[in-house]
Amino acid sequence: MSSAASLPAVRAHRMHRRSWAAVTAALVLTSALLGSFALAIAATALGHARVERYAAAPVVVAGDQSTRYTAKPWGSDPETATAALTERVRMPSSTVDVLRGVDGVRAAVPDVSIPLTSGDGREVDGHPWSAAQLAPYALLEGRAPAHPGEVVVSQDRNPGLGRPLSLDANGTSQSYEVVGVAQGHGAAYFTDAQTRALGRHPGSVDVIGLLPQRGVGQQELYERARAALDKAGARDVSAPHRAQDDVRPLRVLTGDGRGLAEHLDAPAARTGALELLGSIAATLLMVALLVISSLVGQALRQRSGELALLRAVGSSPRQLRATVGREVLRVSVRPALLGALLSVPAFLGLLQLLKAGGALPSGLELPTPAWLFTAPLVTAGLTIGAARLTALFGCARAARIRPARALGEARGAVATPGQGRRIAGLVLLGLGVGSAGVSVTQSGAAAAMAASTAALTMVIGCAVLGPWIARGALAVIGPWLRRTGPQGQLAAAELRAHTARFGAAITPIVLVTAFAVVQLGAGATMQQTGERQAAAALHAQLQVTGGGSAQEIRRMAGVTAATEVVRSTVVVAAKQAGSPALDRLPALGVTPGGLTRTLDPKTVEGSLDELRPGTVSVGSDRARAQALHIGSRVQVRFGDGEERTLTVVAVHERGLALGELMFSREELARHMTSPGAGEILVATAPDADVPAIRSALERHPGAEVTEARPLHLTLPDQTLNERLSQVAVAAIGAFTMIAVLSTLTLIGVGRRPGLRLLRRVGAGRRQVRGMLRAEAAVVTLTGLAVGTVVAAVPLLAFAFSTAHALPYLPLGTAVSIVGAVAVTACAGTLLPTRAAAR
Repeated sequence: MSSAASLPAVRAHRMHRRSWAAVTAALVLTSALLGSFALAIAATALGHARVERYAAAPVVVAGDQSTRYTAKPWGSDPETATAALTERVRMPSSTVDVLRGVDGVRAAVPDVSIPLTSGDGREVDGHPWSAAQLAPYALLEGRAPAHPGEVVVSQDRNPGLGRPLSLDANGTSQSYEVVGVAQGHGAAYFTDAQTRALGRHPGSVDVIGLLPQRGVGQQELYERARAALDKAGARDVSAPHRAQDDVRPLRVLTGDGRGLAEHLDAPAARTGALELLGSIAATLLMVALLVISSLVGQALRQRSGELALLRAVGSSPRQLRATVGREVLRVSVRPALLGALLSVPAFLGLLQLLKAGGALPSGLELPTPAWLFTAPLVTAGLTIGAARLTALFGCARAARIRPARALGEARGAVATPGQGRRIAGLVLLGLGVGSAGVSVTQSGAAAAMAASTAALTMVIGCAVLGPWIARGALAVIGPWLRRTGPQGQLAAAELRAHTARFGAAITPIVLVTAFAVVQLGAGATMQQTGERQAAAALHAQLQVTGGGSAQEIRRMAGVTAATEVVRSTVVVAAKQAGSPALDRLPALGVTPGGLTRTLDPKTVEGSLDELRPGTVSVGSDRARAQALHIGSRVQVRFGDGEERTLTVVAVHERGLALGELMFSREELARHMTSPGAGEILVATAPDADVPAIRSALERHPGAEVTEARPLHLTLPDQTLNERLSQVAVAAIGAFTMIAVLSTLTLIGVGRRPGLRLLRRVGAGRRQVRGMLRAEAAVVTLTGLAVGTVVAAVPLLAFAFSTAHALPYLPLGTAVSIVGAVAVTACAGTLLPTRAAAR
């Protein structure tokens, strides 16, 4: 069996080398893209927060920077969802005494981070000088602070020894004498007593670093600290206000885990990036499987006569499948391995792009150990397996039919697609429409995922229904095509005689059109709607950052309102399809007095004047989804993990720009790590002298005054997610464009004998070229039309559910999609047949 299958496979591979070239290009790209995203997922999974301030402490104790929600889906065991918290979870100061009594601990050093603003407007982190030993940050010059009015600064904040430095803490500015300069960056160090006086959370600490006695190892110290904390029942300060299933012991961190205690945004960014990369990889895998199956199937379909002849002269079904399988294996191994090799520089380029653009949070590290680069070998194997499996399906009919019937097909008879294929295609289209309908009932990421699933399902359905779509297109275009002369008549006859080939040609065009329109249209629709809401909401003329207070500004002549604004994130627990989910949302805290004169959220129910601690204003979309109204109670988990049940006092409409949940500044700031002075939006009277008011505001120490800008809330990791989405759209879009070119090239190679025959029987060169151009136009127009319809269904549902607006796609983007598809389709149709047309 082995030799019987190997010899025909080798000869077939040599004979059809040109036909397999298009498949080879697609396999290289598939393996390269899958390998690069596999490396990105693996590196992100290994990612951790950078260890800087606590590098000298082998063990660090901190609060649990995560929140959990447990629910029991119907007919299943309880499940738990987890989300990272982006605000500091603090510990009681008494925890320091517990750890100081642990055997083997030389020192338990507490650290507190205090947000400060220097006189030049730069942000500075304040710490007790005793915590500098945890890095360790040594003095470069001068001495340690010994009195309340003294400060040690990092080398990048040094105004000069002995000089005064103005620092603003919690809206109060004070001058300090610089007595020392230490290593590090962006920090200021005070005496422990001064740090406690400046802190906003008395009786609590942020982090405790443990320094061991000589001879005590890291693991031993960890175990002793863990046992002491468990015995004392130590919990963070928010534990009494957390849900019962969310209370966890304090965390004892070692190794790379110590970075979790200092870079709070890194875990949330890592989790979000991992989820997004997984979604992108799943989409890419589905697209790759569709493209590979289409190309391999088309390559085998063009040789259906040859395969049927093998069957007719006595090859058994098993021999035929083995022959085709071995041939495809020979074709796919080298391209898959080459793609795996190319995935490494592609991944390194992606990392460099994220770092150079500032998309990666400064505290997030993505390690790349040597063994990580074996991951592309797995995706190469997956690519080979996909091609091999497609080959089995591609030759299934030739292997299944009787030898006598196979002989008839070897003479050129064309098999008609079965009724089962039509039913399967219609079912897939129905499932796609149903998934689009589901997105109407969802919001945010769930709606986007449902829309993407709908588009991909409908594209697969169109691929299955390709011959019938081709017939429908010919019924519409055929009469017009025949009236264009001999070229059009030849094109119409060719397309009518080979509807399966026509359907295979439009499938990749439908895929690239639908994918590009859905992905780019969804993002553009959300961006445009958010910007429109933000612009409509802004009524202030000036924005003040880093100086003054809202009360002072309100008393200035010509000022009608001043609103202080702070931003944070909150977590809302919900159920999705019965399973627990935690949605992390951007949140806005405002001072409600005169709010609508500076920032108008467009209240549709209730009054924002009632906004105070214990209350919340809810976006109209969330209010409809959860049946909320004035007086309803809403459970919210703030950024520091504390859970509160709040009363709804207003419902606002511009939630896409200003957030679905709006709080009083006092409520939100008490749960923030660094509320600082926030931003102050200033509205002036119509006849006020705005330049004079601006000059007066700029005289406040550390104040930065600018023209007010529209407020559009995003999550801290939004830049990373947007950059990854752009890379995904570019990569998958380019891949599908290559698939269009490869498919049409493969079809063109297979048509060369037929085109030569046309020339021999009298068709002129101009007629053949005109026929090919007409076919390219029909294929392009049909693919674009069907792809647009496929994209319109989920995109309409998504836009309606999230933005309550019609989908939006910039004209330049739409023209680029049409132009790229048209050029690629024409090149794929005309270039491979150029020699035969001559």
